[in-house]
Amino acid sequence: MDAATGSMSGGGCPFNGDGGVRALLGRTNKDWWPDALPLEILLVNGSPDPLDEDFDYAEAFNALDYHALKKDLTALMTDSKPWWPADYGHYGPFFIRMAWHAAGTYRTGDGRGGANSGQQRFAPLNSWPDNGNLDKARRLLWPVKQKYGKNISWADLFILAGNVAIESMGGPVLGFGGGRRDVFEAERDIYWGGEDLWVNEGVATRIRPEEEVDLENPLAAIQMGLIYVNPEGPGGDPDPLGSARDIKVTFERMAMNHEETVALTAGGHTFGKCHGAGDPSLLDVAPEASDITLQGLGWASTYESGFGPHTITSGLEGAWTNTPTEWTENYFRLLLDYEYELVTSPAGAKQWQPIDQKEEDMAPDAHDPSKKVPTMMTTADMALKMDPEFRAISEKFRNDHEALRDAFARAWFKLTHRDMGPKCRYLGPEVPEEDMIWQDPVPAGTMPSDADVSAFKSKILDAGFSIGELVRTAWYSASTFRKSDHRGGANGARIRLEPQKGWAANEPALLDRILARIDELRGNLSMADAIVLAGTAAVEKAAKDAGFDVEVPFTGGRGDATQEWTDVDSFAPLEPFADAFRNYLRTKSNVKTEELMLDRASLLGLSTPEMTVLLGGLRVLGANFEDRPHGVFTDRKGQLTNDFFVNLLDMDTVWEVVDGSGDEEFIGYDRGGRQEKWKATRADLIFGSNSQLRATAEVYAERGHEEKFVRDFVKVWTKVMNADRCDLTYAKYHKEAA
Repeated sequence: MDAATGSMSGGGCPFNGDGGVRALLGRTNKDWWPDALPLEILLVNGSPDPLDEDFDYAEAFNALDYHALKKDLTALMTDSKPWWPADYGHYGPFFIRMAWHAAGTYRTGDGRGGANSGQQRFAPLNSWPDNGNLDKARRLLWPVKQKYGKNISWADLFILAGNVAIESMGGPVLGFGGGRRDVFEAERDIYWGGEDLWVNEGVATRIRPEEEVDLENPLAAIQMGLIYVNPEGPGGDPDPLGSARDIKVTFERMAMNHEETVALTAGGHTFGKCHGAGDPSLLDVAPEASDITLQGLGWASTYESGFGPHTITSGLEGAWTNTPTEWTENYFRLLLDYEYELVTSPAGAKQWQPIDQKEEDMAPDAHDPSKKVPTMMTTADMALKMDPEFRAISEKFRNDHEALRDAFARAWFKLTHRDMGPKCRYLGPEVPEEDMIWQDPVPAGTMPSDADVSAFKSKILDAGFSIGELVRTAWYSASTFRKSDHRGGANGARIRLEPQKGWAANEPALLDRILARIDELRGNLSMADAIVLAGTAAVEKAAKDAGFDVEVPFTGGRGDATQEWTDVDSFAPLEPFADAFRNYLRTKSNVKTEELMLDRASLLGLSTPEMTVLLGGLRVLGANFEDRPHGVFTDRKGQLTNDFFVNLLDMDTVWEVVDGSGDEEFIGYDRGGRQEKWKATRADLIFGSNSQLRATAEVYAERGHEEKFVRDFVKVWTKVMNADRCDLTYAKYHKEAA
């Protein structure tokens, strides 16, 4: 734990669940809604994205009349519609919840979730119990989305609507960065958990100390169908201290320290109310299973009018403060000044009510301002009062409201932008000038000259390192990239900084030696450029040594990050505990090694052929962790040949598992003479055993495809080396906007 921030590291094996949970699947939409229309059968015929193939969202966003859009959103806040009337005549709290829940699915373990692609429109998120009735918020936004069309994505609109909501009620906002492009189907590579039941169906909480059960990585929410924690307490038990434990863990998994957690909770709960006006059994099914006549809306209610004063969502009922549409100091005043008693809402939910509350501290009725009703707190709110650490932070903010304003604005900005990656991906006129450490800032680099590039390539190839050593150093640097939240990658050369330089997977002793030599030879190149160029030069030489005169593309201009601007705790979840591309498995989990390989390939943005050719090429180049022989199916190591595939598919080899390896290592014998030929891991043999991977491997093993193999490898190598280069891809949009 960081004593300064109260934040715990998110490290640990990324998939450590019990029962052999499948990392990439868990419970899928097909499991939850078996009768859903199977549109996936059309994917073989093309992308589900209806926008033109060359559509450039960044360009479209830059053409947006941003200030007119904000003006329309501000007007929407108080334009109450009779089909879903606004509490207190103001939709602001509703849109804050929508934006919060769109962003709040982000987790540091694998960088997945978050608001970056507008996933709240699709199952399972559109039907999570915790997202109850947010389908109406999205429908309220539709006229605005329709008006501005392709110039604003749903993903950006969700967050911008939340910002405008806060501003319209006098709350603090740090800024807004656009650039989130929509997807048009549910993302399939997100593991939401293995439970068979939702939070409202009796599923157990994911933290059970009495059973020594901790929250499974990479998950962040405490129960299936929640964004964070159960507001009634762990598993519905109104235990504030147990809730505090859950809050700390889940917000840490979402990259928030404890001060940010308190500020975000208090600021968000300054606005709006909870809804539990009646019997929750009167609610119909969630949107994904609703009747066709409801046109995608869910949770239809037969409790009286079903909306307005009769709304049922969480089952909790009431406002947190007496000023639910204003930014005020009242949240902490009411929480800390009053004693509370446990009561039951009209829907049967457990909540807390002030004892002997003064009339002036009561809230107005949400739909009849002539009435006054008691305020309430959830068990999760009471955690901020009862837990000693949270209490100290709460007292600080209660006594210094300006500190709360600043902390909330910063925490909200972090919540809603954390999954966007580096600041160079942010677009629009309200991007803050200030750099945040969680944005992983990298100073601008300088494009090296052709002469500098050529000179360094010659020097590094003569420096006494093997092809494999140079290749794997560049791979170790670049392969941290995650397309999920655009973190990691070679830009910044953080492989030479803590924590990456000490990761076991990066072979620290070898790494120190190679990086020291690269630093001596790099001349005018940045370390980030030089590390990539060393590997690129080695790949180019390996191809030529194999008989193929190819130029491996290199694009310089990377900058070098500093240790001061590297959040060590935040980078911990990027540490590879399994990387099939370097044939590395530090921690055996209940997830098969080949599934971990798919997860890594998915985070790198690789297709099946790209994953296949990349792994096969890295093997023959000698890029294995600690130069292990496993999967190096060649007697020409260091040359870029297709030998991995040729020899893997050779029927003269018979494979046997190595005793005591846990079914992870294998020896290949000559089928006739029992002479040992090769060693392998599951990550190698899967390319011969899985029918689809074998079909792809066969292409690269065929005679006549040797050059295709080399060119395909070079293409995907270059893709990974440049995966994080938003400084190149977004540069022109920042110039246009300026």
